[in-house]
Amino acid sequence: MKLTTYLLTMIGATTMCWLSFVFVLFVIDPGSTTNVGFMLFYASLFLALVGTGAVIGFLIRFIFLKYKIALRLVMDAFRQSFLFASLVLVALYLLSQGLFTWLNLFLLIAGLAILELFMISYRNTTKQ
Repeated sequence: MKLTTYLLTMIGATTMCWLSFVFVLFVIDPGSTTNVGFMLFYASLFLALVGTGAVIGFLIRFIFLKYKIALRLVMDAFRQSFLFASLVLVALYLLSQGLFTWLNLFLLIAGLAILELFMISYRNTTKQ
């Protein structure tokens, strides 16, 4: 797949995800919905954040890291946007359950940072 095809596909899919998130936001009443409504809210927000983070992360990397291979930039941007979207969604879920504290946020960030470092080190060991 060409880079422009990837970018156009990701931008289109991300736009659709944001539109579905806005639709869920305005149509579903959180006071009277079941678990399906909350799952739609979290899933649409997650996909929208992952797509937005992947596109913006790739563009920033592509502008500033011109010497790297585009495929590696796409993979790094997608992985980090996935982790960031996970951070946001878990924080929102903890907030909705009344469990959001600074300690929980610190542990969540530390866990995701360790996971990111593991993925970076695993990639470097498999490259050799």
